[in-house]
Amino acid sequence: MTATAALVVLDRDGLGALVAALVAQGRTVVGPTVRDGAIVLAEMTSADTLPYGWGVELDAGRYRLVAREDGAAFAHSAGPQSWKSYLHPQRELLWSADRTPEGDVSFTPHEPDVPAYAFLGVRPCDLRAIAIQDRVLTGGRHEDTGYGRRRRRALLIAAECTEPGATCFCISTGGGPAADPGYDLALTEVVDEDGHRFLVRAGSEEGARLLEQVPHRTADVATEATARASVDAARDRMGRSLPPVDLRDLMGASLDAERWNDVAERCLTCGNCTMVCPTCFCTTTEEVTDLTGDHAERWQHWDSCFDLDFSYLHGGPVRSSARSRYRQWLTHKLSTWHDQFDTTGCVGCGRCIAWCPAGIDITEEVAALHAERGPETETER
Repeated sequence: MTATAALVVLDRDGLGALVAALVAQGRTVVGPTVRDGAIVLAEMTSADTLPYGWGVELDAGRYRLVAREDGAAFAHSAGPQSWKSYLHPQRELLWSADRTPEGDVSFTPHEPDVPAYAFLGVRPCDLRAIAIQDRVLTGGRHEDTGYGRRRRRALLIAAECTEPGATCFCISTGGGPAADPGYDLALTEVVDEDGHRFLVRAGSEEGARLLEQVPHRTADVATEATARASVDAARDRMGRSLPPVDLRDLMGASLDAERWNDVAERCLTCGNCTMVCPTCFCTTTEEVTDLTGDHAERWQHWDSCFDLDFSYLHGGPVRSSARSRYRQWLTHKLSTWHDQFDTTGCVGCGRCIAWCPAGIDITEEVAALHAERGPETETER
């Protein structure tokens, strides 16, 4: 079975059976759940922990849970975490070194047992983000081996978007509420007078085999039509948008714009936007030793271009001002990322807007740069 194979329908019990089948395979299932006033990603052993009946209310610097009457499980926008937290974790041991009694030093690469993840409820924006991280971290000459090991064992179950949030703008970045290829299974949730169910299609042989293990029925015309209409309607309900211009050209021509001074007065340079971004990938390394000095370890951990030390060279940082650091982040994300990886670095998930403590809105900043440059000089898409 492939993405072009017949569609099937799972009911809520069928979704529960799907999770049970994944657990029985020995997979570590990760999906959305409600905790601490947010919908977060967590390991799950049952579909009962999905956020049934919960949605979210979003704005710049604002995130709130809201109750839903329809009991939907995936009618919420992206939360504070992305799947990057599992595939490209915040902190990872690379190797250790030990001094022998004879005074020699031995090095031991860290090769941990890698979980066989099953990610349940991957949003289309996050599915595209994973594809971008695949290209960045495994597509070049120097693979991030830890990421590669985890990614190759991960099974992706997408949940198509029917409820975009007020900070979503995936359409502006070339995406949309429908799942692009790259999933093993794709779900579209339907809740109407005919009940609560999920239209499912397989995108890989492994996904097809998994479907054969759970109770399902052939998709009916009504369910398929409702699912497609819901996804299509979501396309027209994005809460934000970027100017419909050549962003690479705009960002490259705006390096001296006055708008950077305006945003610098508001930006805290906390790096929150890079932490919640599903595509930001920068890391640094540090060595730690025990008190004896006979054992040392090298750890890799996330870094941010908002950190003063990120651009440090002998004598000081290259980008010492908030203006230069915010400009670096946004220009790389929307423009020079293309030069490195032939793709944008933004998938329009809106996390950087919702989780910025100062409420800085990337779409507002780009629109202001566009207005400052003047529309008569822009090349329309």
